[in-house]
Amino acid sequence: MTTKFIKTALVVGATGLVGNNLVRQLADSSLYERVKVLTRRPLVWQHPRLQEISYDFDQPNSLLVQADHIFCCLGTTIRQAGSREAFHKVDYQYPMDIARMGLANGASLFAVVTSMGADVNSTFFYNRVKGEIERDLAALDYAALLIFRPSLLLGQRRDFRLGERVGEGFMRLLAPLIPAKYRAVEASRVAAAMIAAAQKEQSGVFESDKLQ
Repeated sequence: MTTKFIKTALVVGATGLVGNNLVRQLADSSLYERVKVLTRRPLVWQHPRLQEISYDFDQPNSLLVQADHIFCCLGTTIRQAGSREAFHKVDYQYPMDIARMGLANGASLFAVVTSMGADVNSTFFYNRVKGEIERDLAALDYAALLIFRPSLLLGQRRDFRLGERVGEGFMRLLAPLIPAKYRAVEASRVAAAMIAAAQKEQSGVFESDKLQ
């Protein structure tokens, strides 16, 4: 009798808006035998399939980055990070470190959340960094690379961001008048799209309108 092989998922950025939704959905599904989470801050809930791993992103440990499918939801803002250099570290260097170590350890799929407007040639630093991470991840030899480019994210955050909270209000109010590509999207929908796409194990870029 053949035993069915169930993959292991690893999530980085699990305490963020998309990451938190993603981990909950992964843990509640039967698609993965184990759901590993690399995190600096402990989650506020537990699940039998969930394995939390305390991780220092400034001191990468390849022994801890082992899974079949890796989901990267790391992301911050320049204001939150405190400088362009700190932002670049979180949104570019950390994901690249994880991707390289995961690939070396046999991961076959890497899924990453970037942003609508990601472009290496953008005049906006934020969009340019997002474009750089997409470009350099694509240069790695993953069997499947999934890139998700949501617009403004909706959902309950751990940390309060006044600008984004105001933006959410306007986006909800004006949603019927906004083209689908630019419409705000619920973080739970982005998480669900990541899980669904991962099961196909085919590379792809998913714009915000496809995540609605």
